[in-house]
Amino acid sequence: MNNLSLDSRNWDAFFIEDVAEIISGRDIYEKERLDGLVPYITATANNNGIGYFVANNNETLESDCLSVNRNGSVGYCFYHPYKALYGNDTRKLRPKKNNRYISLFISMCITKQREKYGYGYKMGTGRLKRQRILLPVDTNNNPDWAFMEAYMKQKEQQILKPTIEKLCKRLIINEILGG
Repeated sequence: MNNLSLDSRNWDAFFIEDVAEIISGRDIYEKERLDGLVPYITATANNNGIGYFVANNNETLESDCLSVNRNGSVGYCFYHPYKALYGNDTRKLRPKKNNRYISLFISMCITKQREKYGYGYKMGTGRLKRQRILLPVDTNNNPDWAFMEAYMKQKEQQILKPTIEKLCKRLIINEILGG
C-alpha cells in the first residue's frame, strides 16, 4: 500500500460506540491535585488535552486510549500512548481495534466533527455513543483497519522524512567542520 489516498476508498458511517468502548472520566478537583508526573486529561484543546501533571491516582489511569472533550473545547479528540488520568469533562475511549495508528485515525475522524458541538450542545455520553463517524471500509463493509493503519504510517513517514534528512545533513556538516 504505497501512496495511499483517502479518495480511493469507500466510506461508511459507524457509531462511535461500535468502534470504541466509552468510559467516563473522574474529576480531581484543584484542592485534591498533587503535583506530579502523571498527565491529567481535561477539556482543553491544547497540549494534547493535558491540563495538569499530578501525583494522584484513580480508576481512570490507563494508556493507549483516546480522550474526547465533552465540555470546554467540545469535540476535540486526542490519542494518549502514555498512562494518564481522565477528568469528567472528557470521555475515555478504548478503540476495539487498538493500535497507535488506528487510534490516531479515529481521533482525526472524531475531531473533524467538533464544529457541531458547543457550550449549549455538549457531547455527553449519550450523544457520543450515537455520534457517527465516517471510516474507510473493506469489501465486507467493515472498518478497513489495515488501510487506516497503513495510511497513518504513510503520513508519519511524510512528516518524519524531511526532518530526519535535515538532521542528518546537520550532523554530516558538523562532522566535516569538526563542530
